Amino acid sequence: MAWTAISSRNDTPPIARGGWLDALRFIVAGLIVLHHFQAAGPHALAETVHPVFERGGFLLTNFFLIDSGYVLMRVYGAQVGSGRMTGLDFLLKRFLRVYPAHLMMGLGLVALVLVGSIAGFAPRNPEWFRWDQLPAQITLTQSLGVPGGLGWNAPSWSVSALIGCYLAFPWLLRALRRLGPWTALLGVAALYLVVNQLTWSLLGYPVYQMPMAYGLIRALPLFLLGMALAVFAERVWIAPRLARVTLLAATVGLATVQGFDKNALISLVFISLIILAAGAIPVTRPSKLIERAAVVSFALFISNEVVRIAWFGIVNVAVARFGLSEPIQWALWGAGVLAAFVFAFAFNDLIDQPLQNRIKAWLKSRRRVTEPRQPVVSLEG
Repeated sequence: MAWTAISSRNDTPPIARGGWLDALRFIVAGLIVLHHFQAAGPHALAETVHPVFERGGFLLTNFFLIDSGYVLMRVYGAQVGSGRMTGLDFLLKRFLRVYPAHLMMGLGLVALVLVGSIAGFAPRNPEWFRWDQLPAQITLTQSLGVPGGLGWNAPSWSVSALIGCYLAFPWLLRALRRLGPWTALLGVAALYLVVNQLTWSLLGYPVYQMPMAYGLIRALPLFLLGMALAVFAERVWIAPRLARVTLLAATVGLATVQGFDKNALISLVFISLIILAAGAIPVTRPSKLIERAAVVSFALFISNEVVRIAWFGIVNVAVARFGLSEPIQWALWGAGVLAAFVFAFAFNDLIDQPLQNRIKAWLKSRRRVTEPRQPVVSLEG
């Protein structure tokens, strides 16, 4: 393949819905569901099938954080960078995108625990439903230095960490815009390795596997890496054929290295290549189905743990009371995984998206009210 498969051009493909980036979002959300459900069957999949079902969770979360930085940079980078959207407006827009669904899931889980306890079905693991842990989680501050947040809807820690990333977005954007695409990408990669070494030395953890209390420290370098990938994607043209080959090769490479061990850093390289390649493939025939699945991916991410707790709370009681056989237990496990997807689509279509449409309308009206009126300048005569 000729060297011109990669070059600096102004016609890099714009980010678009219904393509590979959208497909990846839904695939990763679905794999996160399997990770959360893997230990709920008669035997943990990590023990009976492969350890990747357990250890892959942190890589999927890393994928989610890098992809968030990439997509938000490509969607909002120009608006925030030019001042057409203020940093406060960006933070408010993103906060209102994630917080209502999180709050509904959190309160729903509280109601589930209370009703279950009143009915005589206390949680099997009460340590994961301690009331002193709830405030930090409900307020999405558990990854921002506020004590608490363990248990309940545990995956929400990454949303908490992303709020800190949203706050830092304008400053990160300003720094990256001053750099060339290769300098931005290689510089952020080097910075990531430095931060990783610092966290190892000072805290005893690699940056990509920090505990929840240090969630922002874990998320911010990954989010910044995604932003750097976006800067590269906007300024460097990659031939679609090369992008497709890279997407396939990086996916195979990621699956291969994970088949043997964690291999965290090399896996992050493959994840970055997958995202970069997916964004470089032009969306010539956008799929409405893939677009809808991508929209549902957040609902699937934020709700699957609640569905798991509710579903297997009932299943575990039925297994103990009726002595259900292992095949039936596996059938109920599969039905629970399916229930997570069904619930996510229903929640998205009936509650989350209608609410988001109202929020978007309010944000637009707010911007019209707060924006200063510009004088009209005529170019005629």
